[in-house]
Formats: sequence, C-alpha cells, structure tokens
Amino acid sequence: MELYFKALIEPAADVIEAFNRWENDEALLPLIHPYKDEAGLKQRSNISRDELIGRLEHQRVYLMYLDEQLIGEMNYMVDPDMLYKKETGTAWIGITIGEPDGRGKGFGFKAIEFLEEQIKRQGLKRIGLGVFEFNKQAISLYKKLGYKEIGYIEDFTFWKGKKWGDIRMEKYLDS
Repeated sequence: MELYFKALIEPAADVIEAFNRWENDEALLPLIHPYKDEAGLKQRSNISRDELIGRLEHQRVYLMYLDEQLIGEMNYMVDPDMLYKKETGTAWIGITIGEPDGRGKGFGFKAIEFLEEQIKRQGLKRIGLGVFEFNKQAISLYKKLGYKEIGYIEDFTFWKGKKWGDIRMEKYLDS
C-alpha cells in the first residue's frame, strides 16, 4: 500500500463526491465541524464545485490517496480569524481522513508531517489548530507531533447530548 499526497487544483467530480460523502458521514460530523445543538448535528449539506473552487482561493488543499483510492484531505490557511493566538505568519490546519479504510493506520501522522513540510516551504514558522476535547485520538496525535496546548474555548460544540470545549494548540516549525 502506498500513501501519497496531491495538491487539489481543479476539483473533479469524484473529489466533490468524496467531500460530500465525508461531510455527511455521521461518524465524522462531530469531529470536523462545531455544532450549537442536536438539530445542527442532524443537518446535512453538500458542497458544490464552485464552493470548493472558492475554498481554494484562501486555502491550500491536499488530497490523501492510498494507492489509487482517495481517503482524505488536509488543508491550511494563513492568518485566519479563528486563531486563538494572533501571530502573523501562522498556518491554521485541518485534516479529515474520510474513508474508514484510512483510519487508525498512522496515515494522519504522515499526512501532518507532509503538511508541515508544505507550510515550511511557504516560509511560515508557526501552526495553529483546534481539536474538540472528546477527540482523544487526534489530541494524542498532535501531542506526539510536538503540538502544545495554548488555550481552551468552553462550550464550543455539541455532541452526545452536551457541550464540549475546543482545545487550541500550536507548534513552531524548525527552519
């Protein structure tokens, strides 16, 4: 099995279909977006080709492939409003391993290492991220990769009948 990454430049129909499948996967929903309440968690949406192209105007998106199967995506944007600690030149990252075949196999570790290298190549020195406090697997991964907790936002998302916080983390990249 070969894991490789490819920049998303022009979203093809199969990529849009995969993004929409992941955006509506009940196992992934609570991990990738914050929700105010149970009703929000139950809403489903689809992203259009134009919306995905619009995302590419302010985000760099990379697709994760296992052999020839698209299994996930990762992205970053520079200096977005959601940064906990406003420091110019900070990349905000996100990662989704959308296909069950890609989860729990260490691909997230390799994907973030790849993403960090792309961010370094752009000349950025810091990465920020948010992870919901119930996502213990992701928290463990980020800590293993050297991310440090810098903040906590209470009552950030709804899941399993209650509100959960968002842990904000950062990592400074070596030159």
